[in-house]
Order: sequence, then C-alpha cells, then structure tokens
Amino acid sequence: MTRKSKQPGGHNPLTYAETKRLKSSGYGTQSTRLTSQSMLPFGHCCLSLSQIEGDAVATPSGHIYSRETIVQYLLTKNRELKEQKAEYERMRLQVENKRAEWEETQQKKAQQQFRSKDQGAMSNALVLKGDDGGEEKEAKTENSLSHVSYWLSSSQPNAATATTSGGDFDYQKEIMALPSPPPERPPSPMSGEPLKLKQLIPIHLVHEQDEGISNNGERVLCSVSHKRITTQDAVAIKSSGQVMLKSVFDELAKPSMICPVTGKKFKDKDVISLVKGKSGFAASGNVEAKKYNPTLT
Repeated sequence: MTRKSKQPGGHNPLTYAETKRLKSSGYGTQSTRLTSQSMLPFGHCCLSLSQIEGDAVATPSGHIYSRETIVQYLLTKNRELKEQKAEYERMRLQVENKRAEWEETQQKKAQQQFRSKDQGAMSNALVLKGDDGGEEKEAKTENSLSHVSYWLSSSQPNAATATTSGGDFDYQKEIMALPSPPPERPPSPMSGEPLKLKQLIPIHLVHEQDEGISNNGERVLCSVSHKRITTQDAVAIKSSGQVMLKSVFDELAKPSMICPVTGKKFKDKDVISLVKGKSGFAASGNVEAKKYNPTLT
C-alpha cells in the first residue's frame, strides 16, 4: 500500500476509491441531478404543486398560485400569527409586571431607609421580648446558617423573589430575552415577503385543452401567439390579467401600451414579470440538489 501524503485539511486524506465507497453510505456531501419530473412547470400552483383548475392569481413577486390554495394559506397563517401575538403580549406583560413590582419594592425600601435615618434608628437588629417578659432575644435579619448550609430547602435561590424583591432588575436584559415579535403580515410561501389578500392579482391562463390542441391540458399558452410557455420569460398585465411571452409583449403590447387581447390601456407599473418554469436542462436554472454531511478529513 502506498504512503498517503499530507494535504491541507486532513492528516489522512481518503483516496478516490475510498471516497466513492463511503459515498453510498451517506459520507460527505451528497449531490444529485434533478430531472424534469422534479421541476415545477409554468402555470402550476407554487403551493399545491399541481395544475391550476380554478381561478389563478399572481403575487407581486411573480409566483403563480391557485386562489383557493393561497387564500386558505393566508387564513391559516393569520390565525397562527394572532395566537403568536397573544402569547408574545402575555410574556411582555409578565416582564412589565415584574418591573412594576421591583420599582414598588425599591420605593418602599427607600422610604423605610429615610424614616429610619430620620428617627436615628441605625441598627439592623430588633429586640424582642419573650412571653414571660423576663428574657430578651435578639433576632437578626439574616440567618448565618443559610450561608453554609446550602443544601437546605430554605437556602435554595428563588428566581422570582430574587428578581423582583431582592436583587437588581435588568429591564433591558429581560426584554432581550423575549423571543422576537411575530410579523404583522404572513410571509409569501416562495419569496418570504409580507403578503396581503388584496395584493393577489387575478390572471387568465390559457391551457392547451381549452384551445383543443392537446387533451392533457397541462401546458400554458401565450394569450396572443398561442405558443407554449415552458422556460421562456413571461409577463402578466394587471388591468387585463392576460399572460403572454416577453418577446410578444415587447413587440405588440409595449409600443402602444394597449393589451392586444382586451384592448385596455395599461401602465409600466401594471406589468409583472412572472417566474419562469424549469426543466431538466441546465439552461433553465439550477438542476442539482446538494445535502451537506460532515466529514472526518
């Protein structure tokens, strides 16, 4: 067996045969090539990953969804955010109550110290008389046994009393310890940006089945040229809801700023660039998936 030379990153690097043998058992970073069946075709819902049979809508980010699916998603997320906000407010109220108790305790302590100083009582010990009236006992404020007998239940620390009554209360530290507040709006499933229900833009998708070209009806056609939209750039017009190829839009619609299908006028802000579909070819985008696993070398 030949001697392995030292390389940066490990004292005992693996050979190609050893690395290939360990790859099958999940060692190291795993990568695989995605096929066309793993890609989402253009015109399919980005949430349900199925063909849109009912009303289709688009978000400002250019992703296409089924109206029923995205509305159900927004309702569910709004309900979850409402519960998270209530829980956050409850935790915030607990911190505010602790702060109020601590401030009240500090105020009472300051008043008591002022009275003691004003009356000339500087001692911290209290003189108590017994029941028979003959013997006097001195009660100390702190039990000296608690300093050494830490295993006793009476000597165990109490976080609530130490924070509110005994020790110092750090309001900023308590606030920083709270989880981050929930967002005001639910995020978009794909882009992660805040999404409102009124931001959904209705669009009209023309399928092959509607035009009698094919029976499966999965492919979406350009509303003007009736060409298949697969991995090409496509746009949608807000005012009319028509979906067309970017090249057709630049040639027929953009010069006159009038929709070729409905004849409605539109502005530049009404044009939305839709997310392109992907295929198994590398030209359509990233077609490789990777999973990182730690290695020993």
